[in-house]
Amino acid sequence: MAIQSTHFQFPNQTHFYKGKVRDVYTIKDEILVMVASDRISAFDVVLPEPIPFKGQVLNQIASNFLNATKDIIPNWVLSVPDANVTIGKKCEPFKVEMVIRGYLAGHAWRTYRSGTKELCGVTLPEGLKENQAFPQPIITPTTKAAHGHDEDISREQILAKGIVSESDYIQLEKYTQLLYARGQEIAKKRGLILVDTKYEFGKIGDQIYLIDEIHTPDSSRYFYLEGYEERLKNNEPQKQLSKEFVREWLIANGFMGQEGQNVPEMTPQIVSSISERYIELYENIIGEKFVKADQNQIETRIQNNILSALERF
Repeated sequence: MAIQSTHFQFPNQTHFYKGKVRDVYTIKDEILVMVASDRISAFDVVLPEPIPFKGQVLNQIASNFLNATKDIIPNWVLSVPDANVTIGKKCEPFKVEMVIRGYLAGHAWRTYRSGTKELCGVTLPEGLKENQAFPQPIITPTTKAAHGHDEDISREQILAKGIVSESDYIQLEKYTQLLYARGQEIAKKRGLILVDTKYEFGKIGDQIYLIDEIHTPDSSRYFYLEGYEERLKNNEPQKQLSKEFVREWLIANGFMGQEGQNVPEMTPQIVSSISERYIELYENIIGEKFVKADQNQIETRIQNNILSALERF
């Protein structure tokens, strides 16, 4: 069993939004109920088959890291009443995602390899190898698209277009650097490297909050620390825990989200292997065995837990 989508109607519900992965219910225009489905997206396309336990993995990793970083910045969470659900404050989101990269990997490497030595207004050093660490982490923001592809954008463009005020943007950069440093520190204790990640922020009044998810395999890339230097030296691919293996499988089968391309068949074996990789990441980054939530009548379980939690707000 896996959660493809939900269609609840809660008391005082004022809005519903279906994201790439999450179903988001707004209550009284003040509270968000975020259900992490088992949908999976790559290249900004939702793939046809859901991945069992993926939503639970995302929700519980995010909950763990939001709790571990609340001394750095307040976050939106009020309650986590179910393995797949987080309830929190509705914030006005900033229309950028703050991507931070400590290593030349993924999109940054593909850009670099193409001969472009600048990313989001940041000049990249010459002579780097794939997966090599940058001298210091770089922030490469993207626009936050409601539909379609997020696009790279520079700090200068964000400020020139008035997407975020300068004072707020300076604060977002600070939070991004502090959160990434904390994420790297925790990852290292678990024998991992937090390669790159992204953060989303919102506001209530003058207060900035950390929103959505953090340090999950959907928003982050991890390498195994053991053997990293050896593999780098030998120009070998890094052993990693991230969604990059899904992208690589799609690319190998002729799909990069472009017009006219078809998603390759997601066989039960492919779906099962993706699910196992998500559970592997959970157990490595959290340092605990993953406990699968009850799969009988999943939607009823989720709905009842949400209704019970909402009585408290």
